[in-house]
Amino acid sequence: MTRTGKVVLVTGASSGIGEATALRLAADGHRVLLGARRTERLEKLAGRITAGGGTVGFRRLDVTDAADVRDFVSAAVERWGRVDVMVNNAGVMPLSPLSELRVDEWDRMLDVNVRGVLYGIAAALPVMREQGGGHVVNIASVGAYEVVPTAAVYCATKFAVRALSEGLRQESAGDVRVTVVSPGVTESELADSISDPRAREDMRTYRSVAVPASAIADAIAFAVSRPAEVDVNEIVVRPAAGAQ
Repeated sequence: MTRTGKVVLVTGASSGIGEATALRLAADGHRVLLGARRTERLEKLAGRITAGGGTVGFRRLDVTDAADVRDFVSAAVERWGRVDVMVNNAGVMPLSPLSELRVDEWDRMLDVNVRGVLYGIAAALPVMREQGGGHVVNIASVGAYEVVPTAAVYCATKFAVRALSEGLRQESAGDVRVTVVSPGVTESELADSISDPRAREDMRTYRSVAVPASAIADAIAFAVSRPAEVDVNEIVVRPAAGAQ
């Protein structure tokens, strides 16, 4: 356990990568604030962390609401006096062919996957600059490097997350570290949001080999634990047994 625990905020913390990240970073001695819409899950997760000796808080969070994200960051400052790490993890993946014209689903992906990250940056960056440092961790995907059928819009949002991360890194001049973590197929609830029958079946096959969410949490923990002069910019984590 680290003796210099940081204040870490995790969006989308109610399941999957967000949940695993919260558990791992709390176990490492960091103070963790959990954010998601499903507060009953957050409460259970907070109970697990507390039972394990960790320090945790939680609050309902809608990452598509800029004011809500600002309040989330403010809650951490009020409780612990600072924000060291912002993990922008919340994401959705309702895949479908473009020809299906599921515009509402496209809008949802843009709102959560892109605006949610931007709102996280907008809320945390001023705090980090004022306190003299911080670390933004954005969760992208292998879809930030390639495009596959039915995933054009999803991949576009993850390309955007990667681009935003690189832009923030270049603009930060060393005071704020930036890491983009891109998971391959990972055990999570992301595929549950797929309503298109063809895309759902394709994803069932695609996800036949997957890494546990804890593997992504390990990658995040590695980046967060580097000394202040080291900035780990990109990490891609894939199943060893598959190409995804």
